[in-house]
Formats: sequence, C-alpha cells, structure tokens
Amino acid sequence: MTNQNVQTEIDASFLYHQLAIHESDPVIAKIFAQMSEIEQGHANAFAKKTGNTNIKFEPSLRAKTLNLIGHVFGYDYVLGVLLDTEKSLANALIVGKNKQKQKVSGSETNHVKILQAIIDQDQHVSGKQLSRFERRHRTMGGNAIRAAVLGGNDGLVSNFSLIMGIAGATNGGNEVLLAGVAGLLAGALSMSLGEWISVTSSRELYENQMQLEMEEIETNPEGETKELALIYMAKGIDEAKAHELAIETMKDKSQAHSILVKEELGLDTEELSASAWEAAIYSFVLFAIGAIIPIIPFMFISGFTAVVFSVAASTLGLFLIGAAITLFTGRNVWHSGFRQVLFGLAAAAITFGIGHLIGASIS
Repeated sequence: MTNQNVQTEIDASFLYHQLAIHESDPVIAKIFAQMSEIEQGHANAFAKKTGNTNIKFEPSLRAKTLNLIGHVFGYDYVLGVLLDTEKSLANALIVGKNKQKQKVSGSETNHVKILQAIIDQDQHVSGKQLSRFERRHRTMGGNAIRAAVLGGNDGLVSNFSLIMGIAGATNGGNEVLLAGVAGLLAGALSMSLGEWISVTSSRELYENQMQLEMEEIETNPEGETKELALIYMAKGIDEAKAHELAIETMKDKSQAHSILVKEELGLDTEELSASAWEAAIYSFVLFAIGAIIPIIPFMFISGFTAVVFSVAASTLGLFLIGAAITLFTGRNVWHSGFRQVLFGLAAAAITFGIGHLIGASIS
C-alpha cells in the first residue's frame, strides 16, 4: 500500500465529510458521514501498514479543488467524481493486498455497493430518498466534469493543429486567423449537431421501447404480473409475497410501467427529460472555449511572433486540461499535464511540418 493510496483514502474521507455537511436531507447526510468514517478507518489502517509515521492526514490539492467545485457548482458534481473513481481505487487496494499476500476481505468494493449496503441496513431510509440518491449519483458529477474537460481538449487540440498547419504554409500570415475562426465554427457546429442527434436518437429509441412495454401491460397483464413477481423474487422477496406485491402493483398501470421499464430495460423515465438543444449548446460552448485559445494571438499580431505566442498559450491550455483530467483519474498533476502537452505539441508539430512542405511546394 503506497502513500498515494493512503492519500486517496484521506481525500475520499474529506470529500464525503464535505458532502455530509452540505447535504440537506438528514438521512443521506448520515450516509455520507458514515462513508467518511469508513474511508478514515481505511486511511488509518493503510498508514500503519506502510510504516510511514510522517503521513499528514490532510486533503490534497486535488481534493480541495473538488471541494471548491462543489461550492461553486454544487456537491452533486463531487459525488459523481467520487463514485467514478471508486472502481480504480478498489482495484488498487486489491492489487496491493495481493502483492503483500493478504486476504481480500470484500471491504475493497466500490462506494456504490457500500452505500447501497448502508441504505439497506437503515430502516429509516425511505424509497423516495433511495431513488433520489440513486438518481443523483447516476446522472450528476463526474460525467459532466469529464465532458467539460474533454470538450475543451477536443477544441484546443484540433484547432491548434489546424492553425499550425496553416501557419507552416503561410509563415503565420493573416490567413491563419481566418482558418482558425473557420475551424472553431466548423468543429463546434459539428460537435453540437452530433450531440443533438445522439440525445434525440436515444430518446426516440427509449420512448419506443417504453411504448412497447405499456402495450404489453395492456394486452397481456397476466404475463406482466408474472414478470413483476419474478423481479421481486430476484430482490430476495419470498414467492408468495412477491406475487401479492405484483398483483397490487398492477392495479396502478403507470407504476407497474415505471418498474418494468427500469428493471427490464434499465431505463429511468426522468433521464428522458434531458434537452437535446441544451446538450448541443453545451457541446458547442465547450469546444469553442478550447478552440479559441490558439487563435487569440493572431487577433492582435501576425507572423512568427504570433506563432510563438499561440504555441505558448496552447501549451498552457494543454497543461491545464491535463491537470484537470486528474480530478477524476487521481493521477499525478505534473505527469498528466506534461503528457497532454507532449501529445498536443507533437500533433501541432506534425501539421506545421506538413503545412510548411505544402506551402513550399506551392510557391
């Protein structure tokens, strides 16, 4: 067990504590508080195993940054990032124990399973609170942050490479600015349209599946009642009680439909409320933010000087994006940042070289 893994546990304990503090629902706040205690216990145990008494039980810069994001955008984002990183954390714990030939006890499982176990053991958690909690940790957080970072990265890398290709062919002339703006608009519109089509197509598919499920309830209620009973039995309810619950549920067709849609199709009707236009605009803005970075110097200057400033601005942008990626990977900031810079500069150098060759041959 490395000091890095111990720090990961410390950060998780800190972030779950912050979630507990800022949670308005007392039951869910209690769950977060218990998770914080679990992680703190893991950190203490792992610290003893390392034999390093100099470990400071303080949150890292990454954890503090996530907490700041929570203050600004809401703590659902923090919860999403935490749950997204649980699989890698669990794998790291298991690998560490295997190397030390220690028994894997099962406590290494991800937080989603641990949280579910805590909920199941607490009689005061209502079905409404459970569904609210599951919806939040499924739809918020890590995915939104990841989409924002990767959207900006796509815009920056693609337009930076385009600009360097044109700059190589024209020695940084005024054509670069025109090409950069065109690349920004074309790329952002393409990403936006793709996102709109994706969300719209998914919704249409889900709506069709849901309609078929409702038709099955209408035309074959006996068969759907049996399916509901099997679902309840799979959740650990005895057969007689499961059939009683199924019959009672089928009295309300809308409720039966929601359960069957969720259990059979894996769909949540609330997720269908996502706006395709909102997703499209979101994608357009994120791509444009990244794509405008290499263009800015050419708005004021031209020639080789503009190329140098564009490379400098893009390098900084690439590093910040690489550092931001560590918010949901947990990797070293410098390693991730410089890796992003290396790949981005390599792509730009290749296009610059190709542009220079094409420009020379045309001349």
